[in-house]
Amino acid sequence: MAVRALMNANNLFLSAMNKSLLIKLSTQIVFRRASCRSFCLNLKRSSDVSSDKENNTLVNSLEGMGVDIKMVRQRQPGVLRKQITNEEGLKHFLEAKGANEETVAGIISRYPRAITRSHQSLKERWEIWRSILTSDLEILTILKRSPESFFRSGNNENMQKNIIYFCSLGLTPEDLCKLLTRTPRVFSNTVELNKQMVELLCEIYSSLGGENQEGFINHLISKNVFIFLRSSKQVKANVNFLQSSFNLDDKELLTLLHGQGGDVLDLSNEYLKKTFVNVKDKLLSHGCTENEATMFVLKHLRILYLSPQNLNDKIDLLLQANIDIHQIVKCPLVLDKSVSTISHRIEELEKLDYNFTIHGIGILALSKQRYEFRLEKLRCT
Repeated sequence: MAVRALMNANNLFLSAMNKSLLIKLSTQIVFRRASCRSFCLNLKRSSDVSSDKENNTLVNSLEGMGVDIKMVRQRQPGVLRKQITNEEGLKHFLEAKGANEETVAGIISRYPRAITRSHQSLKERWEIWRSILTSDLEILTILKRSPESFFRSGNNENMQKNIIYFCSLGLTPEDLCKLLTRTPRVFSNTVELNKQMVELLCEIYSSLGGENQEGFINHLISKNVFIFLRSSKQVKANVNFLQSSFNLDDKELLTLLHGQGGDVLDLSNEYLKKTFVNVKDKLLSHGCTENEATMFVLKHLRILYLSPQNLNDKIDLLLQANIDIHQIVKCPLVLDKSVSTISHRIEELEKLDYNFTIHGIGILALSKQRYEFRLEKLRCT
């Protein structure tokens, strides 16, 4: 009996402790700080994304704002399955900066994940951009054209660190603006990763006998901001490829990198090799010498951006119009135009009995405005 009484007493004590603990935990859950509730909401948000059903309330809300839902489904459909978003907060934030309803709708349509950014995140990001750009209107102009550049990353601290680092390299606000708008992913990189690329470029420059390291780095980055999207291994392989393919000494390679060579360093090494071989083969097959083909590529390295099919189609189209391959080599800018533009201009000029052999093919490479002006003059005469 004494043992049973003792056991009952222990059970009553443990029961009281459990109830006390349960009450304490319940109280903590109910009165938990906002940051803890946020953590719970984040967990819920993750599970919402895995659901196949769209949030109809969100869809209706976005439609009411004029957002192109079809475009949202094509670009980032997972956003429409979220239960926690900030579309109204985003709208009010952007309107306070001078945006109209059409601008807000366009930004969300083109980059739907913008509605997942909190007010605090938006405020911090805007302040960072204002440290580089001169006005709210300038930022809005960029957002209309490239909303991803502003909303892609939510890590404002990392972005601020990258800006401080790039400023330490001597980059101007114009250079930073170019980085922000054309390669926003650069600011998602860690500072250490971006430093690795700069250190590689410094190493390459010094090994070639360069004496103005900072000037070279600034010049190269301002010419080709996409270089930070490549690995150090790829960039180094491209530099070696340029030197070996054109048989350049260190001084010649350094001059090339200061010029057009810097423009192609962001291409993948395999693509660079593939397009180089294609250009040479195409020119050789139509009567150019090995030296002519090599020098053509060396003087116009940006031709390596064109895919083999695209380049071949353009050259074939010009040849069909009885244009000599050497005329094309002397006027490579014509290859910057699209196939449809070249075709349309050839048709218009042939109707006017334009002689490419006598007058050259420079007219095909003109800007739209200058071409139309020239065409009108030809019609009058």
